[in-house]
Amino acid sequence: MTTHVTGTRDQWLAARLKLLAAEKELTRQSDELARQRQALPWVRIDKDYRFETEGGSASLRDLFQGRSQLIVYHFMFGPDFKAGCPACSAIADGFNGNATHLINHDVMFWAVSRGPLPKLLEFRKRMGWTFPWASSAESDFNFDFNVGLTSKQQREGGAVYNYQPTAPDPNPEQSGGVLDDGAVYHTYSAYARGLDGLWGVYQWLDRAPLGRNEKGFWWRHHDKY
Repeated sequence: MTTHVTGTRDQWLAARLKLLAAEKELTRQSDELARQRQALPWVRIDKDYRFETEGGSASLRDLFQGRSQLIVYHFMFGPDFKAGCPACSAIADGFNGNATHLINHDVMFWAVSRGPLPKLLEFRKRMGWTFPWASSAESDFNFDFNVGLTSKQQREGGAVYNYQPTAPDPNPEQSGGVLDDGAVYHTYSAYARGLDGLWGVYQWLDRAPLGRNEKGFWWRHHDKY
């Protein structure tokens, strides 16, 4: 017999209506947070970052591909990795459809990693993905946005992650940018649980009877279950 609280349909409905009020309040708070994100000051980027893409070498401005906005997902796939980070891969399983809609709504989307482009594209094919993926192996892009460790940081520490001096956790990061009057500006970045809303499977689990129900790292590459 279950140990969870049970009740009548009327009792459930009364509790559900109380929860609905709390959900609506959370939605209003989320809308306000979105407005605060959009009000952040923009930081102009003048550094000449270079990326390797399927279309050849590209600048940061080139990645916009005619759109005024750019979202970059910093996918953990280092030069020596044999496969992408399982957590990043689980998040990326939801990218294909979303990227199509974003790209057709003036927002270009890219995944960016330090791994060599052929290795990234090979893994993308294995996973059945189609979203754009670029290699930043020949630039400081990852280091400047605190999603990579320099040799000095590996030896001496001093890394910054999630806006705090710490060793980076094995978590993903997302950045946003805008192209305005020919100049590129950094607008927003989020780390770790700041990406919860982009990790689609967790949004489903939060609505399941047992919630996230986690005991350590449970996710796998989807072809490894």
